[in-house]
Order: sequence, then C-alpha cells, then structure tokens
Amino acid sequence: MDLRQLRYFITVATERNFTAAAQKLRIAQPPLSRQIQQMEEEIGAPLFDRSSRPLRLTPAGRLLYDQAKQVLNRVEEMQEMLKRALAMEKRRFRIGFVASTIYARLPPLIRAFRAAAPHIEITLQELTSLEQINALKEGRIDIGFGRIRFDDDVVRRIILREEPLVAAIPSASPLNGDGPVSLQDLATAPQILYPRSPRPSYADQVLGLFQDHGLTPAVAHEARELQIAIGLVAAEEGVCIVPESVQKSQVDGVSYKELVETITSPIILSHRAGDHSPELALMAQIVAERYAEWGYDVPEGLERL
Repeated sequence: MDLRQLRYFITVATERNFTAAAQKLRIAQPPLSRQIQQMEEEIGAPLFDRSSRPLRLTPAGRLLYDQAKQVLNRVEEMQEMLKRALAMEKRRFRIGFVASTIYARLPPLIRAFRAAAPHIEITLQELTSLEQINALKEGRIDIGFGRIRFDDDVVRRIILREEPLVAAIPSASPLNGDGPVSLQDLATAPQILYPRSPRPSYADQVLGLFQDHGLTPAVAHEARELQIAIGLVAAEEGVCIVPESVQKSQVDGVSYKELVETITSPIILSHRAGDHSPELALMAQIVAERYAEWGYDVPEGLERL
C-alpha cells in the first residue's frame, strides 16, 4: 500500500461514509471503494464493517488507523523539515538603488551577479540614498547604490566613481545651441528637481551646485522621480541637471547638453559596517572586474569587502 491509499483510508474512517469521503477527496466513489478493497486484499482482512451505518472500523481497521495516522503525521513532519531546510539554504541578496543608477550600468552588474551565483535570490528595491541608509540599518537591504554622502557609524560607503552631470533641456529651448551650457545660463530657466522627498537628496545636491557659483535659480517643479522630471522637460516646463548616463533614455523633445563647468555626482556603494558576507564580497568583485573592463578606475575599498 502507498501513502495515497493510506490517506484514502483515513478519510473514509473519519467520515464513516464512502460517499462523504469521496466528496472530500474530490474523487468518484467507485475508484475510492476499489482502493480500499485492494488494501483489504493485501492485508487479508476487512477494514470496515459495511453492515453498520455509519461505517465502523474492524479490529484490523482500528490497528491500521493508528499506524496510518502515525505514518502520515511523520511524512508531514518530514516535508515541513525539508521545506525549512531548503528555505535556509536559499540565500537572498537585497539591493537598493536610486533610479539614475539604472542608466549608470547597474543592470549589467546585476546580470553578472546572477550568472555567478544562480542559487542566490536577488531582490531589487528603488530607494533614495537616505532611504537606503535606513534600510541597511534595519536589515531590509544588504547593499545600496546611491548618490548622496551620509555619515553613519553602522554604514560604510565606497565612492565607485564620479559621474559627470549634464543638462536636460527642451529641444526647442534657446539654451539648446552649439557647445556646452553654463550654470549661469541654466539659472535663467525654470528648474525641475527630483526627487521631491525625502530630503536631503540629489535635489539638494543640484541646488548646492548653483549656490556654490553664487546663483539662485527659480524652481518650477519638484518631481517625485527621475522619469517624471525628464517628462516635464519634454513638456517644456523647465530644465533639469542629470547624470550623463541618463542620456541613454531618449525622450522626444529633450536634448542633453554638456556643462561648461566640470561637475560630477558620485555613485556610492553602501553596506553595513562589519558585513563580510560572501554575497557582498562577490558583488564587490564583480564591480571591480566590470569597472576594469569599462576603463573606470577601480576603487581600492572594493578589495577589502
């Protein structure tokens, strides 16, 4: 006899009626009756007193019932143990990122990680730089790719590289001429900032750039996210300073101009202090290898992870 037959038998013994048991098992009654008959033939004794209504177990049936319950309970316990063991073996690596890093070659880093560690489950969560710090401290992510420097005793950061900034300008704007555009020229146009919250954020970094040059631009919109900011530029609502990799997102009505000033925004890898997990070390190795292939300087801090 097999486990399926034992489950059939237990159900009939519990319901004390073949019709009710068949309905509960969602099978027809004749196949159920045949399975019980096969068990009785194998055992060599009847399991139910069919002359009674409702059905009653025979002495052989009562003995099998007790043993079958123990077997099925043990099988369920074994299945739960296996599920828990497999869940413990399935390691997870949770990545937080700001939207602009999607354009700054984060996707190929993730693809390389998946290829190197297919047994590790990766989860991605879009978070601002400030949100990443809190998520790291609370254990909701294991690594973050952000833009803003924050000091916290339990979080460590590595500046992967400084990415040049460019201006996203409406294609029909007078600013969309030949050659680079200056911050002074940009300050004459309405500014579109992102993200709107939480602050401080990349928006404050951009405002700080203008302030460093003695400029106070008028802010027309504070967008929730990068894609909305670019859409507002296309709608000729203003201009927006973005990392140069955002140029990969070609949107009708938007032109990208280099800046006269040499201005950059950092790409920052953040992780918990004291984290020496193999997943973090693997990601650091992949970043170092890909940066070398792409011609970027490889940060020394990656070697210590």
